[in-house]
Amino acid sequence: MIPACFSSPNTLSNSSQMPQSLITCVYQTQLCNSPVHLTLTWSKTLFSHSLTIYAADTFSITISLYPSTFSFLRNRPGSKSIHLTNQHYQKIKLYWDFTRAEFSESSAEPESCFYIAITSNARVEFFMGDLRDEFTQRSGIAWIRHSAEPTLLSRREHVFGRRNYLTRAQFMGSKHEIGIECGGGVLKVKVNGETSLVVKRLAWKFRGNERIMVGGVEVEFFWDVFNWVNNCGANSSGHGVFVFQVGDGGVWPEMVGPEKRLMRKSLSSSGSSALTPISVSPSPSCSSVLQWAEESSDGGRSSCSSTRSSGSGAGFSLLLYAWRRD
Repeated sequence: MIPACFSSPNTLSNSSQMPQSLITCVYQTQLCNSPVHLTLTWSKTLFSHSLTIYAADTFSITISLYPSTFSFLRNRPGSKSIHLTNQHYQKIKLYWDFTRAEFSESSAEPESCFYIAITSNARVEFFMGDLRDEFTQRSGIAWIRHSAEPTLLSRREHVFGRRNYLTRAQFMGSKHEIGIECGGGVLKVKVNGETSLVVKRLAWKFRGNERIMVGGVEVEFFWDVFNWVNNCGANSSGHGVFVFQVGDGGVWPEMVGPEKRLMRKSLSSSGSSALTPISVSPSPSCSSVLQWAEESSDGGRSSCSSTRSSGSGAGFSLLLYAWRRD
C-alpha cells in the first residue's frame, strides 16, 4: 500500500561526506566579451564547505570556504589568475571574500557579507555579493552595474529530509519560501507557508504537472515521485524530482563536482534493478520530468544542453532533488 511505502521511506545513507546542503545556480554572463553559462555549485558536508565555479570548455575551480570543521579561523580573501582553455592568450582573474559571510540555517549558499568577482582586462565581467566597496578597494577596479550584473537562469538544489523539504528561491525579483510535504500517499506544495497544491493517490499520480501561483507569478509545477512510490526497500535511496518553471524555463548543464559524486553514490547504492528512467539517464539532470517540462515550453529546447541560447532571459527554473534519509 502506498501509505506503508511512505511511512518507511527510502533513505540516503548518513556519512560525513554526504551533503547537508547542495545548491547549483546557472548564470548568463560574459567572459572576455563572449557569452557563457557560468555554473556555481555550493556544497556543505559535515567536514567541508566549498564553492565550485565552472564554465563548460573554459575553466573550473573549487574554493574551500572552510578548510575544516576544527579550524578556528575562516578563510582569508583570495584571488587567482586563470587562463581560459578555449581562448588562447585570454586570462581572467577571480576574486573572493567569505571572511564575514552570513548563511541562513544550514544552507551552503551565503546570504550576505561576501563577494565573488571575475575580471578581465581591468573590467568586471561577473559580480555577486554585497561587498562592492571592499572589492573595489582591494582590486582597484570599479564595479559597473550594467557590465557585471549576471542573469540567473536556473537553480538546482538537493534537499534532504524525511517528509518535509524546504527551500527559498527568487521568482521574478522576489524571494519566496517553497515547501514540499510528502506522506501517506499525498503530496503538498506550500508557498510562504500557504498550501498551493494538494495531489492525492500518488500511486497513480506519481508524475504530473499543474499551474500554481508564486507571489502573483504563474508557475508551471512538475513532479516525479516514481522512485518513492516504487522503491520501498530499506536499502534504496530513491529521490523525488520537482520543477518550478517560469516562462520557457532555464538551462541544465551537466552535473560536476559534488553533485556528480552524489548521483553516482545513489546509483551504486541502489543497484541496477531498482533504477528508474530518472537515474539511468546519461546526465542525472536530464530526467523524464525535465524533458517533459522542456517539451511543454514554447521553445521545445533540450534541457541537457549547456550551450543553448538564452540571452533574452525569458525564463527561470527551480529544480529540486528531494532525498530521503533518517
